[in-house]
Amino acid sequence: MVSGFTQVVAVIGHPITQVKSPENFNHFFASQKMDKVMIPVDIAPEAVADYLNALRGWQNMSGILVTVPHKQRVAGLLDCLTPRARHLNAVNVVRKLADGRLEGDMLDGVGFQRAAAAHGFQPAGKRALLSGCGGVGSAIAWGLCEAGIQQLALYDRDDATRQRLENRLATHFPNVHLSALPDSLTEIDLLVNGSPAGMAGFDALPLPPSLLETLAPTTHVADVVTAPVNTPLLAFAHQRGCSTQTGPEMALAQMQLMGQFIGAIPSPHEATA
Repeated sequence: MVSGFTQVVAVIGHPITQVKSPENFNHFFASQKMDKVMIPVDIAPEAVADYLNALRGWQNMSGILVTVPHKQRVAGLLDCLTPRARHLNAVNVVRKLADGRLEGDMLDGVGFQRAAAAHGFQPAGKRALLSGCGGVGSAIAWGLCEAGIQQLALYDRDDATRQRLENRLATHFPNVHLSALPDSLTEIDLLVNGSPAGMAGFDALPLPPSLLETLAPTTHVADVVTAPVNTPLLAFAHQRGCSTQTGPEMALAQMQLMGQFIGAIPSPHEATA
């Protein structure tokens, strides 16, 4: 039961119906008998700045999660960013510091790799294709490069968005071979949809069907979309015999780190103190 003593955290996005974080966090809070609650906030882009200003004075809210389409907009409105978030110019978590400033980090890449590792996929020396070079896609690409991916092909419907990410990665990871969309997927070890493709109101598939027909059964296929869980891409990949990774798996994999960052979940040393 929510009361005046309840500590509140939020996830902001537009739309918000697809998010899984409130379900994950609230189950955890209930299981641990914590007087905390996560609320979903559907907020229009033009109102995000006012929301962040309200957060500064919101005494029983320690932080927020950020989902599409606000990850890059929020990054530009905060007082400070972690080095990772600064390089990516995007955040998916925001916390209030003791001095009242707002700090953001980007944990999508970490969550993605934790979920992939659970399927036995390790990026070092592999070849990957990422469709969708916005906030979540950029974080995944950065994480893959940090983990030693050998080749990374990038695709986005907006080529300027793709080019910005390629330039950023080329500057920081000169040993990674970066390219545009290939003619075939037969040599790809990992295919990631980091775009909204598959969600209601968007294209069903993140890549042309003719290109997807070249998908090899040895490829690990991952999607960041959380609703539906079994996206058209994952359904197609399953039919091809590929291993598949869902959006909710990524969300759950990074839940603990996100919760610790915003002060909703105790860090290991706090839990044992």
